[in-house]
Amino acid sequence: MFTGLVTDLGRIADVKDDNGVRRFRVESAYPVDSIEMGASIMHSGVCLTVVGFDQNDEGCWFDVEAVQETLDRTVLGEWRGGTRVNLEQSLALGDKLGGHFVFGHVDGVGEVMSITPEGGSRRIRFSIPAVLSKYVAEKGSIAIDGVSLTIAAVGIENGIDWFEVAVIPHTWEVTTIGEMKPGRKVNLEADMLARYVARMLGKE
Repeated sequence: MFTGLVTDLGRIADVKDDNGVRRFRVESAYPVDSIEMGASIMHSGVCLTVVGFDQNDEGCWFDVEAVQETLDRTVLGEWRGGTRVNLEQSLALGDKLGGHFVFGHVDGVGEVMSITPEGGSRRIRFSIPAVLSKYVAEKGSIAIDGVSLTIAAVGIENGIDWFEVAVIPHTWEVTTIGEMKPGRKVNLEADMLARYVARMLGKE
């Protein structure tokens, strides 16, 4: 379980394929003593398991693996050496919940449609798969590449479902949201509460 509050901006150091499994080596500023074999860490919205780790000059490196299903259903298939990723370690009992409950299970892939400056902040419009639109509501929560954000507006344009978020300067600076450009694909996870409401209303 996660909160959608990014605690480090990691970097993909190496990518290897082995019998249909892709292994990513991630460099992070996390202290090496905070990493454990089998630990769950969210990588830009995707929960992956640590299968190896050690200390380095910046903090640590750790290896995670993804199967083809994950590569096909998320943006992980596009990761290369040098790609920056939002990182969050899993919640521990007693931790504060500052964002919203996030599973690290991607529901679909969206795409940046536009970025509009608003004073010191930015408003970003994303397309969303039609099957996820029932979980998206104004003032609701959504995880975008693992970042918990509040939905500012929703709509349909030329048959394409979209939603907008307002991004403060801090989030722009310390997460991969600051690298967004029109056409960039992102991992999306709907708020689990929205799922339960949709089921109760018979929309699933």
